[in-house]
Amino acid sequence: MKKIVETSNAPAPIGPYNQAIRAGNMLFTSGQIAIDPKTGELVTSSIEAEANLVMKNLKAVLDEAGFTFENVVKSSIFLSRMELFNKVNEIYGAYFDPKTAPARETVAVQTLPKHVNVEISVIAIKS
Repeated sequence: MKKIVETSNAPAPIGPYNQAIRAGNMLFTSGQIAIDPKTGELVTSSIEAEANLVMKNLKAVLDEAGFTFENVVKSSIFLSRMELFNKVNEIYGAYFDPKTAPARETVAVQTLPKHVNVEISVIAIKS
């Protein structure tokens, strides 16, 4: 059975989707972008600020569902351009133990929602 996960500590969806879906012991998050959940404003002052807020938003969704970054088995990173990879990778990497980091792909795409520079989604599982 699927359960909708919703928290006010992460941005509200901007379309017909939910922040995350829990299905049994698995959690599937929607892509998070750098929207401040308190103000609803985009934070794009720097790629570092943007990536940090994306990770904080993901953490809020994981927390609401009772998961942590340790439970993440797969992540998808979308960038507006591959030149941002190193800076985003550094911030992303701070949230994971390198020895147990999830599988991942990172791709550059033409345009992201609200013209942000980074969007990240994750899949997590509990044993």
